Amino acid sequence: MGVELDDGGKGPKRIKPQMNITPLVDVVLVLLIIFMVVTPMLSKQVWLNVPPKPEENQPPPPPDAIPPLVLTVEVDGTTKVNGEAIPREELNARLMRMLNARPDKVVFFDADSSMDYGRALDVMDQVRSGGVETLAVLADAVNEPQPETTSGGSR
Repeated sequence: MGVELDDGGKGPKRIKPQMNITPLVDVVLVLLIIFMVVTPMLSKQVWLNVPPKPEENQPPPPPDAIPPLVLTVEVDGTTKVNGEAIPREELNARLMRMLNARPDKVVFFDADSSMDYGRALDVMDQVRSGGVETLAVLADAVNEPQPETTSGGSR
């Protein structure tokens, strides 16, 4: 706030209101810094490609087709590739050797549905950091809900 010192001698001295915007600018700058720090932590990119619904009459794969690489994580943390148990220390090296011999470079990931979500993500992060570029997550089969039947009995 300020005081008007010279009004030309026309009347009493009055207080002239003035806005102090320094606290407002301080608050806005602090909020800007907070948003700049927090925003990169909020966005974690996970690309999701959902396949189209399969048709009823799909031809079976040819008999000489290479089976896909399926990485399975059990509830106890055991990792298996196509049913063969592999220690987590050797997992990246073995997967890369298997992928180098294949034309499709895709690893399918399957975890037990009762497993802790964080432990499954740890294995996924380890595999991705080991050099696997395409990691496809297998989902459980979706069961269509059955219509409820009511009995026609009397009460």
